[in-house]
Amino acid sequence: MSKDRDRTIYQRGDGKWVNKRNDADRASSLHDTQGDAARAGRDMLGRQGGGELTIKGLDGRFRSKDTVAPGNDPNPPRDREH
Repeated sequence: MSKDRDRTIYQRGDGKWVNKRNDADRASSLHDTQGDAARAGRDMLGRQGGGELTIKGLDGRFRSKDTVAPGNDPNPPRDREH
């Protein structure tokens, strides 16, 4: 899987949630809620051919990580996040 398609969702200092491609300098989109940012990131990954979506919590620690189809997860989980 190509690392340049992977995305991270996190909250910045002003309270906005950021949807950002990992190799980008700027955010792809800004959102008022974490859920909106995650949906946007998942949609963008789906259109770009899949990849890893990483979501960080308010404390900046990893909260969730999911492979978005048609990404190639070498170790697929038994349960799926949606």
